[in-house]
Amino acid sequence: MSKKQRSGNAVFADQQSGIKKTNVMKEDFGFDVPVELVPLPSGGIVYPLDSPLSGQNAIEVRAMTAREEDILTSKALIKKGTVITHLIKSCLTNKDIDVKNMLSGDRNALMVGLRVTGYGSDYTCEVECPVCEHRSKQTFNLTDLPVKQLKIDPITEGKNLFSFELPLTKKTVEFRFLTGKDEEEIMITNDRKKKSGFTGSNLITTRLMYCVASVDGITDRSKVSGFIRNMPARDSLALRKYMDEHEPGVDMKSWMDCPGCYDQSEVRLPLGATFFWPDAE
Repeated sequence: MSKKQRSGNAVFADQQSGIKKTNVMKEDFGFDVPVELVPLPSGGIVYPLDSPLSGQNAIEVRAMTAREEDILTSKALIKKGTVITHLIKSCLTNKDIDVKNMLSGDRNALMVGLRVTGYGSDYTCEVECPVCEHRSKQTFNLTDLPVKQLKIDPITEGKNLFSFELPLTKKTVEFRFLTGKDEEEIMITNDRKKKSGFTGSNLITTRLMYCVASVDGITDRSKVSGFIRNMPARDSLALRKYMDEHEPGVDMKSWMDCPGCYDQSEVRLPLGATFFWPDAE
């Protein structure tokens, strides 16, 4: 169905229901909720050709309102791990976009964009100095964070699938970058393990299980899983490093001046409660 047909059907439906939709903020209060263009780090080349994200360098988001603050405080959504998905979906002007299957890096760019339009670019948080380990509150400008554009080509345009040759075993691995859906599933799985009393850490293999699609053309999940668990450490490190270097998104690193040792160091900005609630502390 074309965009024009969808628009026509929507108007027809409104006429049938007898309900006249109005923009209360604009018509009664003379205020338009701001709409901004947020860069899409992937450039849209990893999304299906029939997706509204295909080939897009930027997408429109509406600034957060009190309605989105309700989403951020929803205990049910926080427990499900879907609060960010609902937040992004609520603020996108194009409701046809599949938020769950967006790359995590693209979603992070939208999160930063929404934070800036909602509360401003200043982000105050507590960070630890990597030199002396002194913790202090620092204020960072979110608009200074560089966007990491996707610099490698997918195996096929319109698919989130890339290729890499492992340095030791010389096996060709086809991998994909994590999506919002992947992150939600990983979080749910980790929570279940904790409730079951599992205390071990398998962050590396878990991530690779979600990212690696095939090894030398073998796609059988049990065989791929076996290879991942027994992959030489040198190959594992090389693959993860390659993925980290090329994953599109926002580089959440900035510089701090430590009041303890007076050294200037680069730190990673934490995405804690104060990211969306600047007055939480």
